[in-house]
Amino acid sequence: MKLQPIVNSLLDTDLYKFNMDQVIFHKHTDLCGEYYFRCRNEGVRFTKEMFEEICAQTDHLCTLRFTKEELDYLRSIRFIKRDYVEFLRLWRPIRDYVDIDLTDEGELKIVVSGPLFSAMQFEIYLLEIVNEVYFRMKYDYAALLASAKERLDKKIEGFKSGKYTFKFAEFGCRRRLSREWEEEVVRRLAFETKNCVGTSNVYLAMKLGLTPIGTYAHEFVQMYQGIDSIPLAYTNHYAMEDWYNEYKGDNGTALTDTVTTDLFLMDFNRAMVNNFTGVRHDSGDPYEWGEKLIRHYEKYGVDPKTKLLLFSDSLDFDRAQALYDHFKDRAKVSFGIGTFCSNDTMEDALNIVIKLQSVNGRPVAKLSDTPGKAMCRDGEYLSYLKRSVQFRLDREKER
Repeated sequence: MKLQPIVNSLLDTDLYKFNMDQVIFHKHTDLCGEYYFRCRNEGVRFTKEMFEEICAQTDHLCTLRFTKEELDYLRSIRFIKRDYVEFLRLWRPIRDYVDIDLTDEGELKIVVSGPLFSAMQFEIYLLEIVNEVYFRMKYDYAALLASAKERLDKKIEGFKSGKYTFKFAEFGCRRRLSREWEEEVVRRLAFETKNCVGTSNVYLAMKLGLTPIGTYAHEFVQMYQGIDSIPLAYTNHYAMEDWYNEYKGDNGTALTDTVTTDLFLMDFNRAMVNNFTGVRHDSGDPYEWGEKLIRHYEKYGVDPKTKLLLFSDSLDFDRAQALYDHFKDRAKVSFGIGTFCSNDTMEDALNIVIKLQSVNGRPVAKLSDTPGKAMCRDGEYLSYLKRSVQFRLDREKER
């Protein structure tokens, strides 16, 4: 079973890939990294036919280039700079950076390695490929699509009836059922409700005339762990400083949980509180997190109603509505909702990730506020990072 090309545009990725890459292009072109694939679901097995199709789709991906129309669109985004767009005119995904293998037990292995400004771009494309190949080749795709359409109808009715009143952005491209289905989901949510304010998918934003939405991911903070001159417990400080220097507050929602939110708040000082428009939640109890951030804003005399709390951790619409009702009168509240939009079918979705694991030969890790989300191939380094974080937390709490 041979599939049609899954990725047909290099814009078919999350906006934050370009946001992060622009900072790397301007400040850290000397960094090289390694990314590893992981499927968090138990018992998932990939077949030889799936493996061969994933390889063929990756080969096709590496034939793509940005078109003039796509480059012009990137230029139209106010915080994307012209010299970076000119770099993208020359850039292409290089197949030699991607190693794909399949074990006898059906475990899919993918490693991406190369200059960080290039290797980082593969993540979303490869996840889109893996997910769509798996669902098209394992199941009756027509039956999956029928169940997805039925569920989408009910979601849209929930907004029309007033059951759901919150605003959100679609964040679903990395684990979507298919390229065609994500487009239908985004189109219907954007034009049949007044609640979908945009999408992280840059290609769909361009095609449908929507707002592309995104800031940065955990990998952006992780990469500073690979820079010799930066103490591990201060990576948030340097990441936010570089981000502000690049965007001057024009692209300013900070991710709090790469090395725990408690540590993040030590660097989210008065200047950064004012420089960033809001913060994003991606692990741990969202209610505890929101209360903690509201208290932090109030500590600096900042009205939380002027700041955004963006929730994005494994949300469905009912959980989002409950969070909105809890916080709506005390802060700006929005949501990034992914798999529940783009791959909600009769079958369980895959929980697949491709995570940065080393920079310039040094291991890096994400701790997060949910221990099960930690991912590091070097257990000794992970323990050392945890000790470094705890040392700073304990030392500065004593002051």
